[in-house]
Amino acid sequence: MDSPAALVPAGSTRARRSRALALGALACLWPLGSVAPAIAADAVLEQAAKSGEVLMVGPADTPPMVKIGPKGEPEGYAIDLARRIDRQLKAELGNTVRIRFAPVDNIGVTVEAVASGKAGLACGVPFSWEREKLVDFSLPIGLSGLRLLTRSGTLDGSPASLAAQPIAVVQGSLGAGLLGSLQPSAKAVSFPTLALAVTALEQKQVTGVLGDANVLAGLRHQRRLSGVALVPEQPYVSYGVGCIVPENNSRLLNVVNLAIAGLLQGYLEGRPEAVASVAPWIGPTGVLVVPNDRVRAFFESVLLTREGFHLAAPSPAAP
Repeated sequence: MDSPAALVPAGSTRARRSRALALGALACLWPLGSVAPAIAADAVLEQAAKSGEVLMVGPADTPPMVKIGPKGEPEGYAIDLARRIDRQLKAELGNTVRIRFAPVDNIGVTVEAVASGKAGLACGVPFSWEREKLVDFSLPIGLSGLRLLTRSGTLDGSPASLAAQPIAVVQGSLGAGLLGSLQPSAKAVSFPTLALAVTALEQKQVTGVLGDANVLAGLRHQRRLSGVALVPEQPYVSYGVGCIVPENNSRLLNVVNLAIAGLLQGYLEGRPEAVASVAPWIGPTGVLVVPNDRVRAFFESVLLTREGFHLAAPSPAAP
Protein backbone atom coordinates (compact mmCIF):
# COMPACT_ATOMS: atom_id res chain seq x y z
CA MET A 1 0.00 0.00 0.00
CA ASP A 2 1.44 3.36 -0.97
CA SER A 3 1.94 5.71 1.98
CA PRO A 4 0.02 8.93 1.27
CA ALA A 5 1.91 12.19 1.48
CA ALA A 6 -1.22 13.70 3.01
CA LEU A 7 -0.60 11.89 6.28
CA VAL A 8 1.82 14.09 8.23
CA PRO A 9 2.18 14.71 11.97
CA ALA A 10 -0.99 16.18 13.44
CA GLY A 11 -0.89 19.78 14.53
CA SER A 12 1.33 21.20 11.81
CA THR A 13 0.06 23.68 9.22
CA ARG A 14 0.78 21.16 6.52
CA ALA A 15 -1.13 18.50 8.45
CA ARG A 16 -4.21 20.73 8.74
CA ARG A 17 -4.05 21.60 5.04
CA SER A 18 -3.54 17.95 4.03
CA ARG A 19 -6.28 16.81 6.37
CA ALA A 20 -8.68 19.25 4.76
CA LEU A 21 -7.79 17.88 1.35
CA ALA A 22 -8.25 14.32 2.55
CA LEU A 23 -11.61 15.08 4.10
CA GLY A 24 -12.87 17.27 1.28
CA ALA A 25 -14.02 14.29 -0.74
CA LEU A 26 -15.98 13.06 2.26
CA ALA A 27 -18.19 16.12 2.66
CA CYS A 28 -21.97 15.80 2.70
CA LEU A 29 -21.89 12.36 4.31
CA TRP A 30 -25.14 10.68 5.21
CA PRO A 31 -25.89 10.74 8.95
CA LEU A 32 -25.22 7.50 10.81
CA GLY A 33 -28.45 5.58 11.15
CA SER A 34 -30.08 7.05 8.05
CA VAL A 35 -30.74 5.03 4.93
CA ALA A 36 -27.57 4.95 2.85
CA PRO A 37 -27.91 5.57 -0.89
CA ALA A 38 -28.13 2.51 -3.10
CA ILE A 39 -24.70 1.53 -4.41
CA ALA A 40 -24.38 -0.42 -7.63
CA ALA A 41 -23.06 -3.97 -7.35
CA ASP A 42 -19.24 -4.09 -7.23
CA ALA A 43 -19.12 -0.32 -7.81
CA VAL A 44 -15.95 0.09 -5.75
CA LEU A 45 -13.83 -2.24 -7.88
CA GLU A 46 -15.33 -0.88 -11.11
CA GLN A 47 -14.39 2.63 -10.02
CA ALA A 48 -10.95 1.43 -8.89
CA ALA A 49 -10.30 0.00 -12.35
CA LYS A 50 -10.85 3.51 -13.74
CA SER A 51 -9.28 5.67 -11.03
CA GLY A 52 -6.49 3.32 -10.00
CA GLU A 53 -7.27 3.42 -6.29
CA VAL A 54 -9.57 2.32 -3.48
CA LEU A 55 -9.98 4.92 -0.74
CA MET A 56 -9.51 3.53 2.76
CA VAL A 57 -10.55 5.73 5.68
CA GLY A 58 -10.24 5.60 9.44
CA PRO A 59 -9.07 7.54 12.49
CA ALA A 60 -5.29 7.97 12.55
CA ASP A 61 -5.04 8.08 16.35
CA THR A 62 -6.42 4.66 17.31
CA PRO A 63 -3.48 2.43 18.24
CA PRO A 64 -2.97 -0.48 17.83
CA MET A 65 -5.14 -0.25 14.68
CA VAL A 66 -3.73 2.98 13.18
CA LYS A 67 -1.28 5.55 14.47
CA ILE A 68 1.17 8.01 12.97
CA GLY A 69 4.71 6.67 12.97
CA PRO A 70 7.89 8.63 13.66
CA LYS A 71 8.26 9.44 9.95
CA GLY A 72 4.72 10.79 9.69
CA GLU A 73 3.33 7.70 7.95
CA PRO A 74 0.41 5.55 9.12
CA GLU A 75 1.23 2.26 10.81
CA GLY A 76 -0.60 -0.33 12.87
CA TYR A 77 -2.47 -3.61 12.67
CA ALA A 78 -5.08 -2.21 10.25
CA ILE A 79 -2.35 -0.72 8.04
CA ASP A 80 -0.39 -3.99 7.88
CA LEU A 81 -3.62 -5.75 6.93
CA ALA A 82 -4.35 -3.07 4.30
CA ARG A 83 -1.02 -3.85 2.64
CA ARG A 84 -2.14 -7.46 2.28
CA ILE A 85 -5.48 -6.36 0.85
CA ASP A 86 -3.57 -4.10 -1.52
CA ARG A 87 -1.56 -7.07 -2.83
CA GLN A 88 -4.74 -9.10 -3.21
CA LEU A 89 -6.34 -6.22 -5.13
CA LYS A 90 -3.39 -6.05 -7.49
CA ALA A 91 -3.74 -9.76 -8.16
CA GLU A 92 -7.43 -9.17 -8.93
CA LEU A 93 -7.24 -5.96 -10.98
CA GLY A 94 -3.59 -5.49 -11.93
CA ASN A 95 -0.64 -3.54 -10.60
CA THR A 96 -2.15 -0.16 -11.48
CA VAL A 97 -4.60 -0.32 -8.53
CA ARG A 98 -3.62 0.73 -5.02
CA ILE A 99 -5.20 1.46 -1.65
CA ARG A 100 -4.92 5.08 -0.50
CA PHE A 101 -5.48 5.86 3.17
CA ALA A 102 -7.10 9.13 4.28
CA PRO A 103 -7.67 10.02 7.94
CA VAL A 104 -11.09 10.93 9.33
CA ASP A 105 -12.08 11.98 12.83
CA ASN A 106 -13.69 8.88 14.30
CA ILE A 107 -15.39 5.55 13.66
CA GLY A 108 -18.79 7.20 13.23
CA VAL A 109 -17.50 9.28 10.32
CA THR A 110 -15.69 6.20 9.01
CA VAL A 111 -18.90 4.17 8.81
CA GLU A 112 -20.76 7.05 7.19
CA ALA A 113 -18.07 7.41 4.52
CA VAL A 114 -18.13 3.72 3.60
CA ALA A 115 -21.93 3.39 3.82
CA SER A 116 -22.40 6.29 1.39
CA GLY A 117 -19.80 5.01 -1.06
CA LYS A 118 -17.50 7.99 -0.55
CA ALA A 119 -14.88 5.47 0.63
CA GLY A 120 -14.47 1.83 -0.29
CA LEU A 121 -12.78 0.32 2.74
CA ALA A 122 -12.09 0.70 6.46
CA CYS A 123 -10.46 -1.73 8.89
CA GLY A 124 -10.58 -1.92 12.67
CA VAL A 125 -14.32 -1.14 12.90
CA PRO A 126 -16.27 -2.52 15.90
CA PHE A 127 -19.21 -4.65 14.84
CA SER A 128 -22.79 -3.73 15.73
CA TRP A 129 -26.08 -4.79 14.20
CA GLU A 130 -26.94 -1.16 13.48
CA ARG A 131 -23.75 -0.78 11.44
CA GLU A 132 -24.39 -4.10 9.73
CA LYS A 133 -27.54 -2.51 8.27
CA LEU A 134 -25.37 0.13 6.55
CA VAL A 135 -22.20 -1.71 5.48
CA ASP A 136 -20.89 -5.23 4.94
CA PHE A 137 -18.43 -6.62 7.49
CA SER A 138 -15.51 -8.88 6.71
CA LEU A 139 -14.22 -11.81 8.70
CA PRO A 140 -13.30 -10.55 12.18
CA ILE A 141 -9.67 -9.56 12.70
CA GLY A 142 -9.90 -9.24 16.49
CA LEU A 143 -12.04 -8.94 19.59
CA SER A 144 -12.64 -5.91 21.77
CA GLY A 145 -15.26 -4.37 24.01
CA LEU A 146 -16.33 -1.26 25.90
CA ARG A 147 -14.43 -0.42 29.08
CA LEU A 148 -13.68 2.64 31.13
CA LEU A 149 -10.27 4.29 31.41
CA THR A 150 -10.03 6.13 34.71
CA ARG A 151 -7.50 7.29 37.27
CA SER A 152 -6.55 4.38 39.53
CA GLY A 153 -8.75 4.16 42.60
CA THR A 154 -11.32 6.64 41.28
CA LEU A 155 -14.02 4.42 39.74
CA ASP A 156 -14.46 0.66 39.93
CA GLY A 157 -16.43 0.49 36.68
CA SER A 158 -19.73 -0.53 38.28
CA PRO A 159 -22.79 1.36 37.01
CA ALA A 160 -23.30 2.79 40.50
CA SER A 161 -19.80 4.30 40.50
CA LEU A 162 -20.64 6.30 37.35
CA ALA A 163 -23.56 8.16 38.95
CA ALA A 164 -23.27 11.95 38.48
CA GLN A 165 -19.73 11.53 37.11
CA PRO A 166 -18.48 13.38 33.97
CA ILE A 167 -17.65 10.58 31.53
CA ALA A 168 -16.02 11.25 28.16
CA VAL A 169 -17.43 9.53 25.07
CA VAL A 170 -16.82 9.87 21.35
CA GLN A 171 -19.59 11.29 19.20
CA GLY A 172 -21.46 8.55 17.33
CA SER A 173 -19.59 5.75 19.10
CA LEU A 174 -20.93 2.59 20.71
CA GLY A 175 -19.88 4.01 24.08
CA ALA A 176 -21.94 7.15 23.55
CA GLY A 177 -24.99 5.00 22.91
CA LEU A 178 -24.38 2.77 25.93
CA LEU A 179 -23.64 5.29 28.68
CA GLY A 180 -27.24 6.45 29.16
CA SER A 181 -28.54 2.92 29.66
CA LEU A 182 -25.56 1.95 31.80
CA GLN A 183 -26.01 4.88 34.20
CA PRO A 184 -28.74 7.45 33.38
CA SER A 185 -27.33 10.04 35.79
CA ALA A 186 -23.81 9.95 34.34
CA LYS A 187 -22.84 13.21 32.63
CA ALA A 188 -21.75 12.47 29.07
CA VAL A 189 -19.01 14.77 27.77
CA SER A 190 -18.62 14.39 23.99
CA PHE A 191 -15.36 14.57 22.06
CA PRO A 192 -14.67 14.10 18.34
CA THR A 193 -11.92 11.52 18.99
CA LEU A 194 -10.95 9.06 21.69
CA ALA A 195 -7.47 10.60 21.80
CA LEU A 196 -8.94 13.98 22.79
CA ALA A 197 -11.12 12.26 25.39
CA VAL A 198 -8.03 10.67 26.96
CA THR A 199 -6.33 14.07 26.97
CA ALA A 200 -9.31 15.42 28.91
CA LEU A 201 -8.83 12.60 31.44
CA GLU A 202 -5.15 13.51 31.78
CA GLN A 203 -6.16 17.12 32.44
CA LYS A 204 -8.77 15.98 35.00
CA GLN A 205 -11.66 17.47 33.01
CA VAL A 206 -13.50 14.13 33.20
CA THR A 207 -13.47 11.22 35.63
CA GLY A 208 -13.33 8.50 33.02
CA VAL A 209 -13.38 7.70 29.31
CA LEU A 210 -15.83 5.10 28.00
CA GLY A 211 -14.65 3.59 24.73
CA ASP A 212 -13.07 0.73 22.82
CA ALA A 213 -10.87 -1.20 25.25
CA ASN A 214 -8.19 -2.00 22.66
CA VAL A 215 -7.79 1.62 21.58
CA LEU A 216 -7.82 2.87 25.17
CA ALA A 217 -5.08 0.35 26.00
CA GLY A 218 -3.20 1.45 22.87
CA LEU A 219 -3.39 5.14 23.81
CA ARG A 220 -2.29 4.35 27.36
CA HIS A 221 0.70 2.42 25.96
CA GLN A 222 1.56 5.10 23.39
CA ARG A 223 1.45 7.94 25.93
CA ARG A 224 3.09 5.86 28.66
CA LEU A 225 0.36 6.84 31.07
CA SER A 226 0.74 5.77 34.69
CA GLY A 227 -1.82 5.91 37.45
CA VAL A 228 -4.71 4.95 35.15
CA ALA A 229 -6.63 1.70 34.89
CA LEU A 230 -9.13 0.00 32.58
CA VAL A 231 -12.26 -1.09 34.43
CA PRO A 232 -14.25 -3.25 34.91
CA GLU A 233 -12.32 -6.50 34.50
CA GLN A 234 -14.86 -7.77 31.95
CA PRO A 235 -16.10 -5.33 29.26
CA TYR A 236 -19.61 -3.90 29.53
CA VAL A 237 -20.14 -5.15 25.96
CA SER A 238 -17.89 -7.35 23.83
CA TYR A 239 -17.78 -7.39 20.03
CA GLY A 240 -15.77 -8.44 17.03
CA VAL A 241 -13.64 -6.01 15.06
CA GLY A 242 -13.33 -6.22 11.29
CA CYS A 243 -13.11 -4.41 7.97
CA ILE A 244 -16.09 -2.87 6.22
CA VAL A 245 -16.99 -2.21 2.58
CA PRO A 246 -20.09 -0.63 1.02
CA GLU A 247 -23.03 -2.99 0.59
CA ASN A 248 -23.37 -4.90 -2.70
CA ASN A 249 -19.62 -5.14 -3.27
CA SER A 250 -19.15 -8.88 -2.99
CA ARG A 251 -16.00 -9.02 -5.15
CA LEU A 252 -14.25 -6.49 -2.95
CA LEU A 253 -15.45 -8.27 0.20
CA ASN A 254 -14.03 -11.53 -1.17
CA VAL A 255 -10.67 -9.84 -1.75
CA VAL A 256 -10.67 -8.48 1.81
CA ASN A 257 -11.64 -11.85 3.30
CA LEU A 258 -8.94 -13.67 1.35
CA ALA A 259 -6.34 -11.24 2.66
CA ILE A 260 -7.58 -11.63 6.24
CA ALA A 261 -7.72 -15.43 6.03
CA GLY A 262 -4.20 -15.47 4.58
CA LEU A 263 -2.91 -13.37 7.48
CA LEU A 264 -4.61 -15.49 10.12
CA GLN A 265 -3.52 -18.80 8.64
CA GLY A 266 -0.01 -17.46 8.04
CA TYR A 267 0.22 -16.54 11.73
CA LEU A 268 -0.96 -19.99 12.79
CA GLU A 269 1.65 -21.59 10.52
CA GLY A 270 4.38 -19.33 11.89
CA ARG A 271 5.15 -17.51 8.65
CA PRO A 272 7.51 -14.66 9.58
CA GLU A 273 5.71 -11.99 7.54
CA ALA A 274 2.33 -12.82 9.09
CA VAL A 275 3.75 -12.97 12.62
CA ALA A 276 5.42 -9.58 12.05
CA SER A 277 2.04 -8.10 11.07
CA VAL A 278 0.33 -9.33 14.25
CA ALA A 279 2.82 -9.67 17.10
CA PRO A 280 3.85 -5.99 17.49
CA TRP A 281 0.24 -4.93 17.89
CA ILE A 282 -1.69 -7.63 19.74
CA GLY A 283 0.86 -10.30 20.72
CA PRO A 284 2.34 -10.92 24.19
CA THR A 285 5.19 -8.46 23.56
CA GLY A 286 3.03 -6.02 21.60
CA VAL A 287 0.77 -3.11 22.45
CA LEU A 288 -2.13 -5.19 23.79
CA VAL A 289 -0.04 -7.95 25.44
CA VAL A 290 -2.44 -10.76 24.47
CA PRO A 291 -1.08 -14.28 25.23
CA ASN A 292 -0.21 -16.37 22.18
CA ASP A 293 -2.66 -19.12 23.06
CA ARG A 294 -5.53 -16.62 23.07
CA VAL A 295 -4.47 -15.13 19.72
CA ARG A 296 -4.15 -18.58 18.17
CA ALA A 297 -7.47 -19.78 19.60
CA PHE A 298 -9.28 -16.74 18.16
CA PHE A 299 -7.65 -17.04 14.72
CA GLU A 300 -8.47 -20.75 14.58
CA SER A 301 -12.11 -20.11 15.50
CA VAL A 302 -12.44 -17.49 12.76
CA LEU A 303 -10.99 -19.77 10.09
CA LEU A 304 -12.98 -22.82 11.17
CA THR A 305 -16.25 -20.94 10.75
CA ARG A 306 -15.62 -21.13 6.99
CA GLU A 307 -16.67 -24.59 5.80
CA GLY A 308 -13.84 -26.67 4.43
CA PHE A 309 -11.05 -24.33 5.50
CA HIS A 310 -7.94 -26.45 6.12
CA LEU A 311 -5.50 -25.54 8.88
CA ALA A 312 -1.98 -26.65 8.08
CA ALA A 313 0.27 -27.87 10.87
CA PRO A 314 2.32 -25.05 12.40
CA SER A 315 5.98 -24.85 11.58
CA PRO A 316 8.62 -25.22 14.34
CA ALA A 317 8.96 -21.40 14.31
CA ALA A 318 5.28 -20.84 15.06
CA PRO A 319 4.62 -18.67 18.13
